Amino acid sequence: MNLDLSQFFSEYEALVAQVDAVFKKVSGNFVSEVRCKEGCSDCCHALFDLTLIEAMYLNSKFSGLAEIRRNEVLIEADKADRKAQLLKRKVSKDAAEVDQAEILMRTAKERLRCPLLDLGDKCALYDYRPITCRIYGIPLEIGGKSHTCGLSGFEPGRPYPAVKLERIQDMLLLLSNRVLDAVGSKYDDFRLMHVPVSTALMTVYSDGYFGCSDSLDQDSTVAAVDESGGQNA
Repeated sequence: MNLDLSQFFSEYEALVAQVDAVFKKVSGNFVSEVRCKEGCSDCCHALFDLTLIEAMYLNSKFSGLAEIRRNEVLIEADKADRKAQLLKRKVSKDAAEVDQAEILMRTAKERLRCPLLDLGDKCALYDYRPITCRIYGIPLEIGGKSHTCGLSGFEPGRPYPAVKLERIQDMLLLLSNRVLDAVGSKYDDFRLMHVPVSTALMTVYSDGYFGCSDSLDQDSTVAAVDESGGQNA
């Protein structure tokens, strides 16, 4: 695409640095409770979505991987994306019958392997992982309630300082909307759009994708796997 994203990415990286600093402080104050360590991939099976700025940033870093590795990841991304869509349809259907808090609890229990995980359960883009991945192991406040990783040592019912995840999300949305303003997107629904990691990896963020060119892309998502299971040329 024609837009230079370097300034937006720099601002996003600054926010990431702040989040990392918070995680470091909390893990330092609660050494026995925060149990994140190399080899633990529990958060890599959580169902969550990315804002536009996160998705585009991750996509840009993904493009720097070797082609053979990208193709391997895209195959897994296609599988994960199909499963994510099925889970979202189920959640949407249940939303008419149960309250938002129950929906959040059910979603948190769903398991979806991240396509960036290799066979050794290591992330192919660890240094560039999304913010949710960076703070999963410490208490988070979501919808006014505290949530903690099930593998952590934080005791249910006890008060702990919690990161207000919605505030971070608000900042990410503001940055995402500035990108949309700068690119001149015609699509208002993009302003609240969130996508899973799998979709972020498979999407081509071109001018056409944003509705900014005369010849719009008819299919901006990479078809990683065809019906027979082979890779597209």
